Amino acid sequence: MESKRTKHILLSCAVIVIISCICLALIAVSGAGISLIWPFGRPGDGNEPTPVSDFQIPTNSLDVPSDNDLPADTLKMMLLVEQQVSEIRGLRVTDVVDRKLISMSELREIVTEDFFSEYTEQDARRDVQILSLLVLLPTDFDLRQFYTDLYSEQIAGFYDSEEEAMYVVQGTDFGGSEKMTYAHEFTHVLQDQVYGLEEGLGLNEDTCEDNSERCAAVTALIEGDATLTELLWFQTYATRDDYDDLMDMYNDFESPVFDSAPPYMAADLYFPYEQGLVFVELLYNDGGFAAVDAVYENPPVSTEQILHPERYPDDLPIPVVLPDLTDVLGAGWSLYDQNVMGEWYTFLILNKAYDESHRLPESLAASAAEGWGGDSYAFYLDEDSDDVVFVFDAVWDTNKDADEFVDAFVRYADLRWETAPSAINDLPAWEGSDSSVIIWQEGARTVWVVAPSAELVELILLELQ
Repeated sequence: MESKRTKHILLSCAVIVIISCICLALIAVSGAGISLIWPFGRPGDGNEPTPVSDFQIPTNSLDVPSDNDLPADTLKMMLLVEQQVSEIRGLRVTDVVDRKLISMSELREIVTEDFFSEYTEQDARRDVQILSLLVLLPTDFDLRQFYTDLYSEQIAGFYDSEEEAMYVVQGTDFGGSEKMTYAHEFTHVLQDQVYGLEEGLGLNEDTCEDNSERCAAVTALIEGDATLTELLWFQTYATRDDYDDLMDMYNDFESPVFDSAPPYMAADLYFPYEQGLVFVELLYNDGGFAAVDAVYENPPVSTEQILHPERYPDDLPIPVVLPDLTDVLGAGWSLYDQNVMGEWYTFLILNKAYDESHRLPESLAASAAEGWGGDSYAFYLDEDSDDVVFVFDAVWDTNKDADEFVDAFVRYADLRWETAPSAINDLPAWEGSDSSVIIWQEGARTVWVVAPSAELVELILLELQ
């Protein structure tokens, strides 16, 4: 649902997601059954972490950066964390990886000049136009600037799979928060070198443009894996100083940009870390990291499988093919985006509108989306009039699931639009200031159409029925 023009990166939004998980785990027991009530080695119990001063830099050339311009103690700590993470995760590096510390100002420069260099103001305006039709963003939202500000505020570190380099945003020293971020990002290095993030797992621009739903599922797998590994690293190797440093940062951190994020965007940022962690924890509980590794050979293909791990791997999405509607729509219209919505984004549409009055209750939205079986959506734009057509063609697991979605959709539509003065093709219809809306059902199939006029809705339905 968001543009895939930007370079694929793996982000560690440490404060928002990962530290929250750790703080929760410190006072209880995590979903994986990992007790973190006393995460530090007690003096004399044989579990004290290796002091960095006693750690010797390996002579193996794969472990030592070719361009070693890092402070000696920092390099030692990085290599020590790498060794510890490799032991926890059971994977080994096979090639050299660059390690880079950057400041907050350098991070913002990277975000501006690299991450979003190819994402133009026109791209952002069109994305806002699409997302505002679904009431996920207001029509005047400055999406490009928001992304820049958000990434500059939230990123604690990232692994660039194109450059094969790890970046960590450094505070005053390489303390607990930096070590945790490094443990997370080094897990991505291991994943990339063993499984191939872009080629092997298909996390690349072309593949994600073809099937964003599959990419969301695979991203949840790799982020859930890295988050679990990070938690295990903290349990096993964190010192009291690491903990104090982490809590100091957590207590002092302010996130005005994230706090102002539209609800759908905030929820979507959480998804790969939060839901991915639950998915991976269940695998880990069942068979350790060997069970997690086995999933890389047959990755999840839908957010449905992430949200309902018991449905992995057998419950596969049902393919839905939408016809090209450009000839039906007429001169001036062109296809802007076509992909798979999936259970997760169907839920977000129903529950995470930026206007609270347009949201279904979370439980109702989740229940309505849960019966998802497969879909295809498309957005068409008229460059001359700036009009938008939206088509969402979905199949549900059962007729009852389709009924449940339609019932929920009618409640959603009543919140968003006025009831149309007359039906369209004998279907319940709604209208906005510049749109006509219908929902059509036949058995386990539903079609939702938004178009500038009732006449255009009729033409689209005729083509799809």
